[in-house]
Amino acid sequence: MPSLRYTLTFAITLAALHLAANASAEPPQSGGLDEPAAAAPNSARANVPRLKDVEPPARETIGAAIGRGVEFLLADQNRDGSWGSAERTKDLNIYAPAPGAHLGFRSAVTAMCVLALIEVDDHRPEVRQAIERGEAWLLEHLPKVRRATPDAMYNVWSHGYGIQTLVRLLARHADDAERRRQIGDLIRVQYDFLSRYESVDGGWGYYDFRTGTQRPGSSSTSFVNATVLIAFREAADAGFPPPEKLTQRAIAALKRQQKPDFSYLYGEYLKYQPMHPVNRPGGSLGRSQACNLALRLWGDKEITDQVLEDWLDRLFARNLWLDIGRKRPIPHESWFSVAGYFYYYGHYYAARCIEQLPTSLRPRLQAHLATILLRLQEKDGSWWDYPLYNYHQQYGTAFVLMTLVRVQAPPIP
Repeated sequence: MPSLRYTLTFAITLAALHLAANASAEPPQSGGLDEPAAAAPNSARANVPRLKDVEPPARETIGAAIGRGVEFLLADQNRDGSWGSAERTKDLNIYAPAPGAHLGFRSAVTAMCVLALIEVDDHRPEVRQAIERGEAWLLEHLPKVRRATPDAMYNVWSHGYGIQTLVRLLARHADDAERRRQIGDLIRVQYDFLSRYESVDGGWGYYDFRTGTQRPGSSSTSFVNATVLIAFREAADAGFPPPEKLTQRAIAALKRQQKPDFSYLYGEYLKYQPMHPVNRPGGSLGRSQACNLALRLWGDKEITDQVLEDWLDRLFARNLWLDIGRKRPIPHESWFSVAGYFYYYGHYYAARCIEQLPTSLRPRLQAHLATILLRLQEKDGSWWDYPLYNYHQQYGTAFVLMTLVRVQAPPIP
């Protein structure tokens, strides 16, 4: 039988057919839940599940897991200083027209690995050298990242995580005016790219299957908007404000995808299908954390402490909805159209949400988050949630390291 090579479009079609047949399925009740919180006026809090408290993992246990993750990244770094490659191909591959798509993947993953190693704050010479090699690769290659083809725009991830990492690199070069100038210029280059690849309706998506026009004709996706807006906020706080109109259009696009219960559409193209499984709370578990955080950082008063806490409780109590999709090779084939690549993404931004809460509320939530992630570490020290060529262990490990440092110690400033 000939080898079958699926594109993402075909995979999503299969997933949609599967989910349409199960669209009426309701989430089963998980054991060990406390009684739902009493409903506040004009809210849906009566439907928010809450797990019983768990014993916080020992600081030493978390530290050991972080150490194994760091060792994985050190051993896995490419000779040129980057992380990830187009290897580990299989019959079922995500759509990635070469070479542009893979430069986008590698740039985003390298930025994330450098960011994770910076946040771990391991002062060993080998860690410092890995960061410096990764930084050199990024400074050379980030200016080269472009839209791969008219329909594939994975470069938006490179620009978003590139900005976030460049901001952290600025702080590492506080006494080097020339390097800070170089990094600042590259942040502005990323702004320019994001202006070029902005959706016609504001925000960003990573596909344009509609028109393939110079200004992408497809609508934005909520979680790309959130990722970039969070990076924009960090850059603004570091003295590099993003273009105001670009930022405001992205915020507006994200708000249009917000539902009354603070679940979020997968993308604006689903606005006429708000109860599609992917848009329901179970399908939004991996997106709501990032979307809520992005809007809060940009001053949205509707994203209260209670909203953040409620969605953290949803994430922990209904975690199996994300876990069922973890490591499945076809995107969106699981219940509620969950895709595996939302797993560690969602938990990283959950940790960022916890940082927004009063210190008295954090320990309970940090304990749940650490307990979930520690049991999933692989034997080689990595974490991964979706088979993506040879990028998945790298981005998964980076996400979890940045999560665990936030539950092991006081929040990173």
